[in-house]
Amino acid sequence: MTLEPRLASVPATGSVGTESGALETSKGTFYVSKPFRSKTSKKLRAIVTFEPRKSHFDTTNERSGTNEFRGFFTLFWISLFLFTVQTYISSLEANGYALSFAFATMFSRDAIVLAISDAVLVLTTALCVPFAEAVMRGRLRYYWVGVVLQHLLQTTVLVVAIVWTYHRQWPWVQSGFLTLHSFVMIMKMHSYISINGYLQDVLERSQRAYEELQSLTKAQVNGGWETALHEAEAEVKETSKKKDKTSGADASGSHDSSIGTPEAEAVIHSLADPSTADALRRRLVAVSEGQDPDKLDSGTSAVTAFNVKGASSSTYTPSYPATPLPARGVSQEVTCASLLIHHPNPSITSAAHKFLDLDSELVSTGPKKIRYPENVTLGNFIEYMLIPTLVYELEYPRTDRIRPLYVFEKTVAFMGSFALLYTVTESFIIPLTPTPGQSFLRSLLDLALPFMIAYLLLFYIIFECICNAFAELSCFADRQFYEDWWNSTSWDEFSRKWNKPVHTFLLRHVYASTLASYPSVSRTSAMVMTFLLSAAAHELVMVIVTHKIRLYLFLMQLAQIPLILVTRASVIKQKKLLGNVVFWIGLYAGFPLLCVAYVVY
Repeated sequence: MTLEPRLASVPATGSVGTESGALETSKGTFYVSKPFRSKTSKKLRAIVTFEPRKSHFDTTNERSGTNEFRGFFTLFWISLFLFTVQTYISSLEANGYALSFAFATMFSRDAIVLAISDAVLVLTTALCVPFAEAVMRGRLRYYWVGVVLQHLLQTTVLVVAIVWTYHRQWPWVQSGFLTLHSFVMIMKMHSYISINGYLQDVLERSQRAYEELQSLTKAQVNGGWETALHEAEAEVKETSKKKDKTSGADASGSHDSSIGTPEAEAVIHSLADPSTADALRRRLVAVSEGQDPDKLDSGTSAVTAFNVKGASSSTYTPSYPATPLPARGVSQEVTCASLLIHHPNPSITSAAHKFLDLDSELVSTGPKKIRYPENVTLGNFIEYMLIPTLVYELEYPRTDRIRPLYVFEKTVAFMGSFALLYTVTESFIIPLTPTPGQSFLRSLLDLALPFMIAYLLLFYIIFECICNAFAELSCFADRQFYEDWWNSTSWDEFSRKWNKPVHTFLLRHVYASTLASYPSVSRTSAMVMTFLLSAAAHELVMVIVTHKIRLYLFLMQLAQIPLILVTRASVIKQKKLLGNVVFWIGLYAGFPLLCVAYVVY
């Protein structure tokens, strides 16, 4: 599936834009880069942002610590603990033992083979690295041969996992675990290959854009590339001088205000290289103070043009002082293009903007400034596999260290929560499993509360304990694995909030990809397609677990689509309390309804 670059800002009302990206406003001229748009699509890539955040139930979350309802969280765990102790005592008095381990015997069956199978599944994902390297080295074109091979690889992994579970005749716990983990690994594989394939395509287009920029300067500027760079620098100085003359600076020679003008600041901030921007800023200060910028202590350095596929290479020595370029994330061709966006020729300016917009896609926004294809390594892939996210990025926000006590806390929380989950399942779900002769309504009533408690515990184990533990071990700083889904007033809000990793994957690689690949598809149609894929995946899990094809879960998920459209009405949106009540009633009824439907019918 194709991806498109990020959405750019729209000029403010009252401003007049030019082809070169200059915006004439009442406060001066601003230079704004135009967004790059694919020739085959008008849709732009959905942005999935990562930033340092903490989960709601994390004990180190300051916001949750000051929440007025935090006492109810404590009350929940104390009540659950007392309920569990009471269950153990009642079982001990009635049966002579506190807890039966029949369920443990079932899910521990064939555990060694399951562990080996899961390890093979994880190791298989390493095939993504040579795949991405083949695309990077030009041995394989990602669009569209690579896309087809990618989906064949993912389908093969899923089919092998399903066939293997049927072959082993595992109980529902083992079958469900391996199937769900296969989906997770497939989503990680898909994101890694598709993002790197997309970046390779962007790299090739950026190289062509730079060739076009070089050809344009050679055709439209007497003297070619070097002269164009000199003219662009002269334009920067002229812009600064013009504003300096109109700023009414005093006779003392202090002209610092020129550096704060819209023109000069726009010139400085538009440079992709922070070091070059700083050097240009100091040069403008020297010019405004009447000094000779060529005599600054930093010296000068040569900026060599990007030689692409045999294009002629020239050397330009700028008069602004040289500063060391960052080791990663910036290149000499970017520095040259950053200067050429201020060239007086609109065509050259537009071509430079196009190259810079493409090139910005290849560099991460984090402190390491990782540039594609430097990321295509086995070490980077292993690091990505350890990070609890299903969306691949060149760089993620990171923490500075691993806290052993934090990992220990999440481990203890996992063990305690799992013990509670096991108790609820063993004592209140398995004994009440419905039978064909049992009352349908009575089965729903008996199973509603146990299933809800089990769901809450399972949610806490996965998204609070496991995800946070892996995030800590991999120094991943974005811990927002869920939002306040318990306040949801509609099913689409619940689907967005309760499982953020899967939601971000579907947002970028299904919903946004559908819009980007098929411009005629509406947002509603893309949402329906996303729901169809999600519903089909959920139903496949139920088929493998129950060995039945009933489509109950598939139809229940599709039924959410008209409900979502209804809840978007303004009248319904105003009734938030009613919406939340309906949501909880639906969640309470959904779990036992599915259990009765798949077990009995």
